[in-house]
Parts: sequence; structure tokens; C-alpha cells
Amino acid sequence: LYGEQCNQCHGRDGDQISGIDLRRGLFRRSSTDEDLARAITNGTAAGMPPFKLQPSELTGIVAFIRAGFDTTASVRVGDAPRGRAIFEGKGACGTCHRVGGRGPRAAPDLSDIGVARAPAALDRSLRDPSSAMLPINRPIRIVTKEGKTIRGRRLNEDTYTVQVIDEEERLLSLEKEDVRTFEVETTSSMPAYAGRLTPEEIADVVAYLLTLRER
Repeated sequence: LYGEQCNQCHGRDGDQISGIDLRRGLFRRSSTDEDLARAITNGTAAGMPPFKLQPSELTGIVAFIRAGFDTTASVRVGDAPRGRAIFEGKGACGTCHRVGGRGPRAAPDLSDIGVARAPAALDRSLRDPSSAMLPINRPIRIVTKEGKTIRGRRLNEDTYTVQVIDEEERLLSLEKEDVRTFEVETTSSMPAYAGRLTPEEIADVVAYLLTLRER
């Protein structure tokens, strides 16, 4: 339906119109599912025409947009309030991750993870973190020419320097000429939750993470 009705103007990835990125959840005025459905049905003052769709078709397009255009897998999305309780309690996710300006910086900030990652990617990250790591989030091990070992997470890197946050949450900027070895590890320091949480609990955490859309 998206390909037939929306692709021509919004583009394959939903970012063809200035100020709008459907895949990442960036809209000019809409915020709720009802807002999106209304804009699709009635059109907008900016020039989007109205579309006459069946209720199931309208729900399907809204769901496709909310899922970040993810067609790679079908995953269960549970209850967000229960997911938050698990995130803060049994899952102990807040001991490493930061949300909304609160929490440590040892792991990636999740404040806008609901915009950046699709449900299937979140589900995979919870079940098997090492298989879903983005390159920028891979743990690193640096040994300086003075023999000092630094473990942490790379924040930025250019031709001459690398910026990292170490295991004690200190922000460090290192000159590459002072580095003896630089290793990017492939195993995530985050535990796999496939055996720690039930499938229902994982679905609930995915639902909560999808609500995190702060920029």
C-alpha cells in the first residue's frame, strides 16, 4: 500500500519531502496514530491529497510507518508500561544506559532509540546484542605507547584522534600517534536477554523502547 499510494511523493525511505522523515518518525504536525490517520484521510494544507482507504488499509499504513518501514521480520510488541518496569527493575538496563538525561553513560544513550531502531532490530539487540551492534557501539581496547590500557566505547574518530568514554565514564581524547594498539571488539558487553527474560517480557521491553523518541 505504501508503495502504491505514498512512494511517489515521500520516496522509498519516507524522506523525500523536506522536514518530514516518515521512517524516523519526524512529522511537521502529526504526533499520534490518530493524527497520521487523519492526515492520510483528509490530506493537509501543505498539498498532500486525501486518500480513501479501507480502515484495515489505513491501519496497515500507519503501522508500517510506526515500525520504521521494517519488513525484515515480524516481532511481538507488548505493553510499554510493563516494559518500563522491567527496564528499570528485572532487566537492570538503567545501570548502563541513559534515558532522558538520567542514568550513566557507560552504554549508548537510548533517549531516541524508538526513532533510530525498528522493532525487529530492538528485539534482536535484546536477544543477541553482539549480532546487532552498530559499529560505533562496539567496545574498544586501546593500549598507549606508555603502556596504559583503556577500555570503553568510541564516540568519534578522525584521521588523527579518537574520542572515547572509558569504563569509569571519563571522556578521553587521544592522539593516534600516541596509541600502540587499537582493537575494536565484536562481542557486546551487554548481556543477552534471551534466557534472562521471557518472550513476553522481551516484547514488553521492545514496546517501551519504541516510546523513547526524545531528541
